[in-house]
Formats: sequence, C-alpha cells, structure tokens
Amino acid sequence: MLHTHTFPQYDYVRSDEQASGTRRRHPVVVIGGGPIGLTAALDFAARGIPTLLVDDNNTVSIGSRAVCYAKRPLEVWDRLGVAEPLVERGVKWKVGRVFFDKDPVYRFDLLPEPHHKMPAMINLQQYYLEEALVEACQKSPLVDLRWKHKLVALEQRADHVLLTIETPDGAFQTEADWVIACDGANSGVRKMVGADFTGQFFQDRFLIADVVMSASFPTERWFWFDPPFHRGQSVLLHKQCDNVWRIDFQLGWDADPEEEKKPERVIPRIRAMLGSDAEFELEWVSVYQFACRRIDQFRHGRVIFAGDSAHQVSPFGARGANTGVQDIDNLGWKLKAVLDGAAGDKLLDTYHEERAFAADDNLRASTRSTDFITPKSRASLRLRNAVLELAETEEFARPLINSGRLSTPTPYLQSSLNTPDESAFAGAMRPGTNCADAPIKVGGQAAWLLGQLGAGFTLLSFGPAPQAEVACGSLEARVLTVGSDLVDEAGVLAERFDGQPGTVYLIRPDQHVAARWRGFDAKKIEAALRRCLPA
Repeated sequence: MLHTHTFPQYDYVRSDEQASGTRRRHPVVVIGGGPIGLTAALDFAARGIPTLLVDDNNTVSIGSRAVCYAKRPLEVWDRLGVAEPLVERGVKWKVGRVFFDKDPVYRFDLLPEPHHKMPAMINLQQYYLEEALVEACQKSPLVDLRWKHKLVALEQRADHVLLTIETPDGAFQTEADWVIACDGANSGVRKMVGADFTGQFFQDRFLIADVVMSASFPTERWFWFDPPFHRGQSVLLHKQCDNVWRIDFQLGWDADPEEEKKPERVIPRIRAMLGSDAEFELEWVSVYQFACRRIDQFRHGRVIFAGDSAHQVSPFGARGANTGVQDIDNLGWKLKAVLDGAAGDKLLDTYHEERAFAADDNLRASTRSTDFITPKSRASLRLRNAVLELAETEEFARPLINSGRLSTPTPYLQSSLNTPDESAFAGAMRPGTNCADAPIKVGGQAAWLLGQLGAGFTLLSFGPAPQAEVACGSLEARVLTVGSDLVDEAGVLAERFDGQPGTVYLIRPDQHVAARWRGFDAKKIEAALRRCLPA
C-alpha cells in the first residue's frame, strides 16, 4: 500500500466462452494488461478490430515504475482519446539540468520550438496511466478485458493460434487469428515460441526511491555526476504528481539489492541529499539491474511481440514504455489491413523491419548513455569527468554529456514502404517520418493537424483540391486540402512541411509520411499506396 494511492482490484469474470465450453475464434488476442497491451487493445478497437485482452493479475502495476512519457506517445494516446486526462494530471516539463559535483554544467530544452499540442514530456506514475487506459478499455464495446486469465500454452496452426488459458475456474481453450505478446521483459510467450532475446546486461545496480515531500526543486529533470551527497556515483531527480519525487541512486555492482531496499539504508541516502531537516515519507523502493537487448524477430508466425517482450533498454532516456507505444502505433494499421484483406501478411513483416530498426536505434542510444553514466574503465572515467569539467565553461563539450538521451521517434528513412522523393524538399518531413503537429483552423475553430488525419491514408494537399480521391483496391486515400478543409492561418504547417503551392503528401494511418510530390499525380499516388500495401 502506498501513502498516496490505493490500488484498484478488478473483478475476475467467467466468460460465456468458458462457461459454454465452445471454443471461439478471435481476430486478435493481446497477452498482458500493462501500458503496451492496454494501448494495443485501444488502438485495435479504434480501427474496428474486436480484441480480447487477457492478464494474469487483477490490478495495475505496483509502484510508479515508468514515469516519463514523451510527446509522440502522448500524440498516439491523443488519437485514442485518452491523452487529455494524462496531461492534465501529469507534471509537464521540457528542461533538464546536469550537475558535476555541486555545479551546474549543462542545460537542455526538449521542445525548443512552439506550436505543439502535446508537451515535450509529462511525468506520471505508471499506475495512473494504466488506470486511465483500463477505464477506456472498459468503455469500448470492441475490447474484451479479462482479469485473472493466464496464458499457459499456445500452439501455432496454419491459419490461427490455439491458446490455453488458466483461470480461477480452471483452464479453457480459445483461438486467435493473431496473438500480440505484450507480457513484458520476462515474457512467457517469448519462451513458448522459442524466440531468442539477446543483448547486454550491465554490471551495475540502481536504487529507485519514490519520496513524498514538499520541495522547492523546479519541475525539471536534474542529474548529478559525483555529487557531494553520493560520492563516486550518479543521482537522478524527477517530480511526479501528488508531491511524489522519483530519486534514482547509482549503487555499483557490489551492492546487495535486499539490503539496499531497507529503510535504514535508503533514508540516510535521502537525508544526505535533501538535508537533515527535510521532511519526507518513503513511498516505494526498488533496486534494479538493466539490460539493452531485443528479440530476434518481432513476428514469429502468427505471434507478434511489442514493448518489453520485444526489447529492453536502460531507464535513462525514458525509452521503454515510449518505444512500446510506438510499436503499437506501427502495428495497428497493418494488422487492420491484413484482417480486412487489403494487404497480405507480408505487410506484417514490415512491422519487424521498421520497429527492429527503431529498437536498434534505441539500444545504441541507451548503451551509450549507460557507458557515460557508468564508465567501465579508469580511462573512460577520466574522459567522462574531463567532458563534465570542460562543459562548465566550454560550449563544445556540453553536447558530449550523456545523462540519458531522452526518447524521440526514430524515422523509418530506409523503410520498404517509403516512396523516395523525386523533388527537393526542405525540413524534416521526409518519407518514413512521423508528422509534426501544427495549429490550424477547421470551420473557423482552432484545431491541430494530427487530429484531422483520421485512421486511414490521407492526402494532405497544399493548394486546390484534387478532383478525386485515390484508391488502392478497397482502400481510399482521403483528401485533406489546406485552404479549404483546413486553414493554416499561422503558416506553421506550410513551414514544417515545406508546403509550397501544389505540394501533396501521402500520410499513412500511423501519421507517418509515406510519400510526397510537388504536384498531384493520381498514378504516382496509387503506386505509392500499393507500395504501402504489399500483397
């Protein structure tokens, strides 16, 4: 039990499927009711896919766990209708500071440009996030959320997966066209399909202490290297809601995890940091060792992996849950196209292509951060400390500081779904990149670009409206014309997309750019659509 929160207990309910003993075929079964599994169920439901979500527990995660949620996942949750209460409750921030000893040496801003609907980051305890997602799932007629349902076996067959699920009333079997494994770093599904999970474990331990206190620290990310209150190690401080502060203490590899979690060990560390007169209460304590690794293939037949079941990174950089949400953002529209017969299951292979590429990008960033935070040799330590000393006065050294590169989307610049540019464009909106948001007006009312893109393919046209929508089989690309359907009054949209008159963007259902041209050409657009929907 926490001082600031009482955890809900969700009811186990015996399903009609179980009571009747009649085996059902579900289009999708999601395993795991954490943030990624819950997001998957909501995303699939938003696309019209009936989804069964099973979890072996009956409550949300204990402890704050994941804390930082970045702008792109917030945009995904906004598309699913759940971001507003998260942003309202969370602690919004964008500035981070790095200290060496007791001196500030570096400051960064995660959102240096204005005109974005979502903040750069919010800090929010994971249990609040999960409760909001559970509530949204319970309201959706297309999500069947079942607690105390544990997957104990699966068997892949030619056109479906046979699942054996254990409940308080005994085991039963059900079937799925597709199984989405969101059951975490210790994934049982991964073991059932015999998937390899390779990478690097880091020989260091960190203590998480969630502390309830009233403090004058600003709502920023503060990171100390070798502070006077924790010599030879590093410390990270974040503010959460309810006056809960997350403090991470580096402990070293020789630390005893069980001993370090005891209050008589934790409280002196916090007092050394905050001062002997500080008043606080311990909320939650944990000790962790982290790893940087990923699964060999994100798709194993009809079983697809997302989130921590597919990849693990160190917590520095907030890349865990944020990356998992983007897995689902990538997967949902592809799964819908396959289920509807608009594409062959080859499209699902591009989920591995794009998200394994993103995972490798995150693993590289996370490994580099870890190597800087925990140097592996005396030479590495001397080099790191020299960078920190120089950064106090020399601007060139500041970008070399790596206290955890904060989560940003990885563009799929080499994706097989992209149509290469045939004209010159300025700016960052290259094929494979997620669309930047921009303020617009629709019907005279203030709005945002991402809110207008919808769940399907969109043609964003800067200029006169094309005469007809473009189709590929059963799928049409809806036309959204700047100037008539929406107004770019501030000019931000045109600037971010280099929207010269006549320019047309083909935008995927996950709000990523698929192609762009300097004029409307129905045959080229149809070819680009076909490229996004391989047979």
